[in-house]
Amino acid sequence: MSQNIYDNQAFFDGYAQLPRSQFGLGGAPEWASIQAMLPDISGKRVIDLGCGYGWFCRSARAAGAAEVIGVDLSEKMLARARELTDDPGISYRLGDLEQLALPSREFDLVYSSLTLHYLPDLAPLLTAIYQALQPGGWLVFTTEHPIYTCPVRQGWLTDGEGQRSWAVSNYQNEGQRVSNWLADGVIKYHRTLGTTLNALMAAGFTLRHVNEWGPSAEQLVATPALAEEVERPMMVLISAQR
Repeated sequence: MSQNIYDNQAFFDGYAQLPRSQFGLGGAPEWASIQAMLPDISGKRVIDLGCGYGWFCRSARAAGAAEVIGVDLSEKMLARARELTDDPGISYRLGDLEQLALPSREFDLVYSSLTLHYLPDLAPLLTAIYQALQPGGWLVFTTEHPIYTCPVRQGWLTDGEGQRSWAVSNYQNEGQRVSNWLADGVIKYHRTLGTTLNALMAAGFTLRHVNEWGPSAEQLVATPALAEEVERPMMVLISAQR
C-alpha cells in the first residue's frame, strides 16, 4: 500500500497553506501549460487520480465533462473535496493507485497531478489506465521532474588549483527517496525521464507532448521566487494517447 502521508495531520495542515491549496488551479503556475495539453472533454467521462481537494474535477465539469470521478488515498483530502463540491456529476472515491482496478474502456481522459512520484512502480498503474481508456482516449499527468527528485550532494574540494565547489546529482540511481517536506519521512520515488517515457510506451501509449515546465517571463515578474524553476525544473508535464 502507498504511504498515506496526506492523512498525517502535520502534512495536511502544511499542505493547506500552499497557494495551490488555497487558490486551486489558479494557484498552480503550471496550470496554463496543462490546459494547452488537454483534449476537448465536452460530454466526456473523466477520472482524476490523486484528486486532492477536487480542483481539477470541478474544472473538468465546468469545461463540459459529462461525469467526473476523483480518486484519492487520503480520507482528509476527500473530505475536503466533498466540502468544496456541490455537483451530482462529480463523485469521489477512496483508492490506492498501487492497487487500482478500473473498468475497461470507460474513460475519455485520465488526469493526474503531482501524484505518480509516490508510486514505486508505474507499470501496473499505466496498464490499468490504458485498458480503462476508450480508443483514442488521453492520459495527461504531471509528476516531479527527475532533476528535482534526484539527491544532490555538494561540498568543497581543495587541490593544487585551490578550493573548488562540487556537486553530485546521482541522477541515474533510481529508487526511493525520503524527504522532510511539510512532515518528516515523506517517501517518493526517483526515476529518470527516460524510464517514465519508456514505461508509457511499453504500456501501449503514444506520446503526444512532454513539457519540462518552466515559468514564463510574465510569471517571473509576478513571482520572482519562480526563478529557481528556470535553473532546475520542478515538474514535467506529459500527455499520451491510447
